[in-house]
Amino acid sequence: MKRILLKLSGEALSNGSGEIYDIAFVDKVASAIKNCVDDGYEMAIVVGAGNIWRGRQGGEMNRTSADRMGMLATVINSICLKEAIERAGKSAHVMTAIPMTPFAETYSAEAAIKYLECGEVVILGAGLGIPFLSTDTAGAVRAAEIGADAILMAKNVDYIYTDDPRKNPDAKRLETVKATEVLAMNLKAIDSTATAFSLSAGTPVRVFGLKDPSDIEKAVRGRIDGTVITAE
Repeated sequence: MKRILLKLSGEALSNGSGEIYDIAFVDKVASAIKNCVDDGYEMAIVVGAGNIWRGRQGGEMNRTSADRMGMLATVINSICLKEAIERAGKSAHVMTAIPMTPFAETYSAEAAIKYLECGEVVILGAGLGIPFLSTDTAGAVRAAEIGADAILMAKNVDYIYTDDPRKNPDAKRLETVKATEVLAMNLKAIDSTATAFSLSAGTPVRVFGLKDPSDIEKAVRGRIDGTVITAE
């Protein structure tokens, strides 16, 4: 792998602190990303918004409006991560699916690829700019557009399981699973639309647990446990 799409949850930026951000933890995440780039990897990142707002939190709110709030929250997280990466000593750019000048650049695959080839980090905010689609799906689509070799999804679980291991002690962890099997078994570790898209694009996905920021470096180098979702 050389070019990687890393999907981080918004909760990863709060580190379970109950606050919107744990800045010390964000700085450690940024340092791990910098180390990967220094080692020759090209890093594009999609950040979720669970630490601020999820569309499903909208209750009786119009779903489109609620999801737009979530898109804006991903941009806030993207700017936070950009600043941390720059503090770590690496150039970073926030690119958004909808025009948000002067807060971010409008996304284009061509511009993103040029930044990556120059050893600069690209952070992709605002999802795909349309409601009803998760940031997992945005990550899968953007990975295909920029020609990523793999998608790394940092989750709060270390593997994909056949069932929720917190509720079912007989749940089996899966080290390798086909995308078609994930869909057939209705496994919930990542969004089903993202799974279907990665299947059609042929992009392998690794799901791993983010217990420590160094886990990002281990995942990039293939030195951490987790589930690999393959197209074949």
